[in-house]
Amino acid sequence: MSAHAVSLAETDRLESHMVPFIPSPRAGTEIARLPLADVGPADMVYEGIVGRSRALRDVVDQIKLVAPTESTVLICGETGTGKELVARAVHHLSARRPHAFVKCNCAAIPTGLLESELFGHEKGSFTGAVAQRIGRFELANHGTIFLDEIGEAPLELQPKLLRVLQEREFERVGNSHTQRTGARVVAATNVNLTQMIGSKRFRADLYYRLNVFPIEVPPLRERPEDIPVLVRHFVREAARRMNRKVTWIASIAMDALVAHPWPGNIRELQNFVERAVIRSPGDELRVPLDDFDDDAEIESGVDGGTLEAAERLHIVTTLKKTGWVLSGPRGAAARLGINRSTLQFRMKRLGIMRPPVSAEASA
Repeated sequence: MSAHAVSLAETDRLESHMVPFIPSPRAGTEIARLPLADVGPADMVYEGIVGRSRALRDVVDQIKLVAPTESTVLICGETGTGKELVARAVHHLSARRPHAFVKCNCAAIPTGLLESELFGHEKGSFTGAVAQRIGRFELANHGTIFLDEIGEAPLELQPKLLRVLQEREFERVGNSHTQRTGARVVAATNVNLTQMIGSKRFRADLYYRLNVFPIEVPPLRERPEDIPVLVRHFVREAARRMNRKVTWIASIAMDALVAHPWPGNIRELQNFVERAVIRSPGDELRVPLDDFDDDAEIESGVDGGTLEAAERLHIVTTLKKTGWVLSGPRGAAARLGINRSTLQFRMKRLGIMRPPVSAEASA
């Protein structure tokens, strides 16, 4: 057995330990560096929307298709995927761009105050109403109102939202005079509204009114090719704010970021990169792997481990996750952000071989 042919049992032992950072190479060992250059036009599919994946470009194509219309849009996607950026893009590409884009997070406002926030109230209409208040639907007249986390809207308020969508009219709290609004409605949710309908927590008629043109924003784990671009973008932003000069990242560190599942999506990645920049006094982005969640796909070796050991562990972990499939959109090469031939070369160099089927079955 060669010096590189570490057993799978040894790999599993290494996986139970973590070190704060990708270990530095030993003297005489070269490390592959990736430059962290500014994101260019080819990496930005629309203003503020960064990435180069086909999935993200499909989202932008849908935005361009629906934006010039007056149709209601429902944006669906996990938390942190950038649904507000999609909503703003819909507004900016429409004829309503010169007018207001008004945001209302339905989950951030107490249930008893949400009606007043949306529709406004008159002075003295309830305890604490010391002055008249203009609601968000009035503020967004001729513009766009973005109802974020629409699934959190209370059931008792949903008929009034349905009326605004159908009739374009409402009343302020404490006033019987009917107001009209020309606001376009764009809503977003990170929950399954059809399941909420089944559990009687969301009205079916309101859902059908909102779901005129749905846009699904894919999670980051389904478009790993966007991660290197986003890392460069967030590093440059954070470095400028902190007056740092972070110019490169080790290739295996970038591989680790690409292979991580990022359950918090872009928001989690952005915060992670900012933390890494804070911890990087020099020109190398030091990636703190111990900040990954307990279920992270990437874990480094024990203290004193070499760069080579960390690379081997990273590749073997990814191969396990993909069932030792190398190529294809969900294969190990795609997850690692490298081509198939490069992966095969690294596997040969590190002595990584697929275990017998019987060994896999018993693992």
